[in-house]
Amino acid sequence: MKSFYQMAIEPRMGERMGTVNISEFIKENYRAEDFSHLHWTGSFQEYVDKVAEDPRIARNAFQRIHDMVMSYGTSQYTEYKKEITRYHFFDDPIENGKDAVFGIDVHLMKFANFFKSASAGYGTEKRVLLLHGPVGSAKSSISRLVKKGLEHYSRTDDGAMYTFEWVDEEAPELLGGQRSFPSPMHEDPLKLIPVEVRAEFMAKLNKSRPEGTYKINIKGSLNPADRYIYTAYMAKYDGDWTKVMNHVKVKRLLLSEKDRIGIGTFQPKDEKNQDSTELTGDINYRKIALYGSDSDPRAFNFDGEFNIANRGIVEFIEMLKLDVAFLYDLLGASQEQSIKPKKFAQTDIDEVILGHTNEPEFRKLQNNEFMEALRDRTVKIDIPYITRLDNEVKIYKRDFNTEKIPHMHVAPHTIDMAALWSVLTRIEEPKKSDLTKLQKLKLYNGKTLPGYNEDNVKELRKEAVREGLEGISPRYIQDKLSNALVKNSTAGCLNPFMVFNELEAGLKHHSLINSSEQLDNYRELLAIARQEYEDIVKNDVQKAISVDENAIQTLCSNYIDNVKAYTQREKIRNKYSNRLEDADERFMRSVEEKIDIPESRKDDFRREIMNYIGALAIEGKQFDYKMNERLHRALELKLFEDQKDTIKLKTIISKVVDKETQEKIDVVKSRLMKNHGYCEICATDALNFVASIFAKGDSAKS
Repeated sequence: MKSFYQMAIEPRMGERMGTVNISEFIKENYRAEDFSHLHWTGSFQEYVDKVAEDPRIARNAFQRIHDMVMSYGTSQYTEYKKEITRYHFFDDPIENGKDAVFGIDVHLMKFANFFKSASAGYGTEKRVLLLHGPVGSAKSSISRLVKKGLEHYSRTDDGAMYTFEWVDEEAPELLGGQRSFPSPMHEDPLKLIPVEVRAEFMAKLNKSRPEGTYKINIKGSLNPADRYIYTAYMAKYDGDWTKVMNHVKVKRLLLSEKDRIGIGTFQPKDEKNQDSTELTGDINYRKIALYGSDSDPRAFNFDGEFNIANRGIVEFIEMLKLDVAFLYDLLGASQEQSIKPKKFAQTDIDEVILGHTNEPEFRKLQNNEFMEALRDRTVKIDIPYITRLDNEVKIYKRDFNTEKIPHMHVAPHTIDMAALWSVLTRIEEPKKSDLTKLQKLKLYNGKTLPGYNEDNVKELRKEAVREGLEGISPRYIQDKLSNALVKNSTAGCLNPFMVFNELEAGLKHHSLINSSEQLDNYRELLAIARQEYEDIVKNDVQKAISVDENAIQTLCSNYIDNVKAYTQREKIRNKYSNRLEDADERFMRSVEEKIDIPESRKDDFRREIMNYIGALAIEGKQFDYKMNERLHRALELKLFEDQKDTIKLKTIISKVVDKETQEKIDVVKSRLMKNHGYCEICATDALNFVASIFAKGDSAKS
């Protein structure tokens, strides 16, 4: 019986929380036919019919992964006059970008080409694929993406794959008293075709296949347990293969890392606890009593990582930390595509071996002459840190955005400045004396600098051999951004200074900084990042103050009139006195000095502007100051210089502001919020900061 309290609260709970009729919900959102489709079972003949219709069903592991990557499509772009392919699979469309990999498309092209070559049978299918790079450089993300992608692909019609199980309703003794015995290594049913007739069978199925399409290719023998049962049934039916197939039920194979089906992961443990049976399986001692012998393959657990990863992929975490005994297994698994389970013959496998390691471990491998065989069977692909700023920013914006941090505003440039510092630590010092690290970073990010073109930037990249293999990891930046958010949770807005402070404080305890020189270098680079932010925020405030389009247009017209008079040696009419006067040199220089055009180059700049205007006039086009980036910036700075005193910017920090000035400041704030993404808090902070800079500048002058 319900209490008075329960009866009183029930209607309100229903109103507040809502109710769900689970039966109706499942009927609307879940389809039983989908389950049936993914758990199809049929006879061996039905499977052969499927293969004849679509040979992709019988692809090997390398072909399957290649097709999976290509199924998401590609796009092309040009960087430094080189055609780059972006594989959309690495955007992680499966989980909306959760494990997306940015900024290393050239290296991902090598990754994709490895599988393209292996799927064509050119030799790389007999190699271990080793991802090599510094900590936090997306090696694990790539491995995770491939495993996740393969799981998902096996559930699609394009990625459908099948295995089989033995069934015996009448006399299940051969199956250990069970009515079914699943193939322990998820073998392809086509391996049940007798070796003697395979060539003829394949020729018949492949006869009418057009060039460039997959053809049936049956490689290898059954695993020991399946081979034992197959041989026993063949003996029972006096070699009548068709009767043996009555005991075979083909079923859909869905790969799953959690269920250890087709996807294996191996992580090295303490040397004393390492055992090679973790890779190749071990005897199940409880089943020896059932089958009578430890050499009976049915009493063997085919549950090593190589066994369970058959038909898919096995990932080796920190691969080169493996004990030597494991490496011997790797040699056979890669080159011979077979493994040696305890007390049994060589067993064929069909799987991709993907490992990853960091640089110190790889150097150790290179220096170990006993590891030559493994080095020879390894294809190494470098996965460096990102050295292009906009790609580095994407990593952090994936985790620190309004969706994930709805309670706190992140001020403009906060994430960009953290990313800028991390990229600066990875870039090598330029060999050219006229180029700074910051300028080099900007060139890499697609900006232009006088005297540098695409070829120069390409050369800069080539001469920096170890670029991206050292520096600050993205993990460090993510940790410090998280710390800054937690420490300043009541501030309402996270700004770059909070992050800079956190980044610098953490350097003292950074486990990967091993010298005082390195620590000093990172601090110097932080100072560069701070200075860059100072320039950027000044620029934002300047734009907000001088945003008046009409004022800039008037200023531009005045400047152009004076430049025209100067270059054509004419007089200009003074609009106030109506007299003809010389061009106003002082005014023109006040504009040109804003973009550091020296006295010696003023004539060149002015002629350049007039030639450009003349060329546009010939084409019937009108000049707009926005067409010339340098002139546009000069006009903005000039207008800011003229207008900053009208709002008494320096008085902001004095906290004594009259009503008229406050109104003008509020207008600037609203422009920062509307046009540049600031909130009330960080707009105020930006104005205070810029005001303090000008106050310092004025006190220094006096």
